Amino acid sequence: MGKIHESKESGKRISSRFMDYARNRGMWNNCLILVLMVFVSCKQNEKPVAEVVIEKPADIYEFGFNLSDFVVKRDTIRSGDSFGAILDRYKIDYTKIFSIAEKAKDTFDIRRLQIGKPYTMLCSKDSLQTPKTFIYQPNQEEYVVISFHDSIHAYTSRKPIKYVEKTVTGVINSSISQTLDQKGISPILTNMLAEQIYAWTLDFTRFQKGDSFKVIYTEKYIDDTIYGGIQHVKAAFFNHKNTPYYAFRFETDTVKHVYEYYNEAAKDLRRAFLKAPVQFSRISSKYNLNRRIAYYGFALRPHKGTDFAAPIGTPIMATANGTVTESRYKGGNGNYVKIRHNATYETQYLHMQRRKVNVGERVKQGDVIGWIGMTGNTGGPHVCYRFWKNGSQIDPLKEKLSNSEPIADALKPTYLAFIKPLKLQLDGLPIFDDSKEKEVKNTITQKK
Repeated sequence: MGKIHESKESGKRISSRFMDYARNRGMWNNCLILVLMVFVSCKQNEKPVAEVVIEKPADIYEFGFNLSDFVVKRDTIRSGDSFGAILDRYKIDYTKIFSIAEKAKDTFDIRRLQIGKPYTMLCSKDSLQTPKTFIYQPNQEEYVVISFHDSIHAYTSRKPIKYVEKTVTGVINSSISQTLDQKGISPILTNMLAEQIYAWTLDFTRFQKGDSFKVIYTEKYIDDTIYGGIQHVKAAFFNHKNTPYYAFRFETDTVKHVYEYYNEAAKDLRRAFLKAPVQFSRISSKYNLNRRIAYYGFALRPHKGTDFAAPIGTPIMATANGTVTESRYKGGNGNYVKIRHNATYETQYLHMQRRKVNVGERVKQGDVIGWIGMTGNTGGPHVCYRFWKNGSQIDPLKEKLSNSEPIADALKPTYLAFIKPLKLQLDGLPIFDDSKEKEVKNTITQKK
């Protein structure tokens, strides 16, 4: 008992001495004790730390190579660059450059490098960064690979292409180009519709407010990310003056891969003559044999042409196939071109800035034959379009011109079966008027 009592007393003395010491040391010790208490508490409540997993970056593939295996250097062909000069910058000796060029010439002519086109050099992933492969891209889709690491070999290839079907509908409140632009659609689509599909049946400058349209088209994507533009229009519909105008793309020659556009009744949309020699212009003066002009004292001055106003430099197109019979400058006509299309019809195009064709030259419908100007007697930039029938000038807007040949009888059943689901898809598309932000029902009543 004596030892226990002595032990308790000893403990009290130690505790008392510790407290005295603590009081003498002041606040610093209090802080130290607090830190120790917190440390012990944290240790007691400590939770196991999750294991950190460092993921390896995903491999990046391009041109058929894993780019992660190389030091990738990209550049563009500059003025004065040649294949040899580029390899010389990468310290490849001339003997090897000559050998590379010789073995690659059957695949690609290295003299055809174009300024501004991109190229890629794949180099070894070490301190030397030795060049191993040269890749040249003449366009967005194609590329040329010239490899010279172990052995020299060259080949051409294409990036993977994906086609995406899209639709757009709308109501025209100003112009078709402005309506599509407001929807964020490329102006290329407007040009396709106006110049390739409806050039013979619709004048895109004469749409009325409230006319509507529906289009099914295909966009191209390269490597899933690079936008390659609009590939083609599969089907289209325009409601103009409460009349439906359908267009469907159909392959008429599977050997030569020739495609044409026909309407819902298998009739070709092309006509013998285009509606106008200039796209997206306006008629500033019509054919008028009773025209009187104030400047000339209201004297009778017949106008035997149709004036299409457009900015200077706008292309002027031949409205039909034919042969150039006149191409010159003459008095009030200024620079002009005249084309004979057949034994019946001729067309003439006046006041050109410049002429592109010569006498005797054969032109096709839609070919550019000159550009809008102000040569000769003219008060503003335009082309005076004159239309001749059997040697006499007539009003082209009133002449009834026949369509081109319809689809071949053997193809008609196949065509009608082909367009059936497309027409159902078109008819089922709702039309949205962006100016009102509401759906517009298609109220067209088709003629039977």
